[in-house]
Amino acid sequence: MNQRPKIKICCITNKSDLRIALDAGVDALGFVSKMPSGPGVISDLEIKELIRFVPKTITSFLLTSLTDPWQIISQIEYCGTNAAQLCNYVGIEDLHEIRSSLPDIKIMNVVHVNTYDDIALAKQYALNGDFLLLDSGKPKADIQILGGSGIPHNWNISAEIVERVKIPVWLAGGLNAENVKEAIGKVKPYGIDVCSGVRKNGALDAAMLKEFLEQIIKQ
Repeated sequence: MNQRPKIKICCITNKSDLRIALDAGVDALGFVSKMPSGPGVISDLEIKELIRFVPKTITSFLLTSLTDPWQIISQIEYCGTNAAQLCNYVGIEDLHEIRSSLPDIKIMNVVHVNTYDDIALAKQYALNGDFLLLDSGKPKADIQILGGSGIPHNWNISAEIVERVKIPVWLAGGLNAENVKEAIGKVKPYGIDVCSGVRKNGALDAAMLKEFLEQIIKQ
């Protein structure tokens, strides 16, 4: 049996979410800072307080919509996560600045998969980060959608990106217990990222998470 993908639970908002995710044995957690839209947003102070209860063995991602490198650096340092998920498109030179200032922080660049043109963008960002995350946002919309859409994108494009880049790729966007097995089979990602697909009324649901994980283990 192939090794299962890594599992990241995003939109952690409180200690209950945190406890459920950690008890389930996930590999990574996502904490959403200020966004133009979408679920799970909490303050930087709330993120900082929750990070105190995250074991060092867990990868903790700060999700940020900022694009200025110095603002991003300051936010990461304040929140105390050991990884950053850059949900908006940050300039390549600015990525170098972040890497130089925070060499121990893992950087995950998000690519919002809308057309086959995004393959070239993914290849460029793959040269300037530790991970890619393929999501279903609409960064060019009047009100940007930078994650948490609950909508799958074209997995054929994602599969091609996975084949063409040399760094680990996480898959997000509308994943749930009904479709995650198919998504893994088609895309073959390094990791799976889920938010709304394991929540009931906005709260992380232990039963839904268990069902979701069971589908992944069946791979």
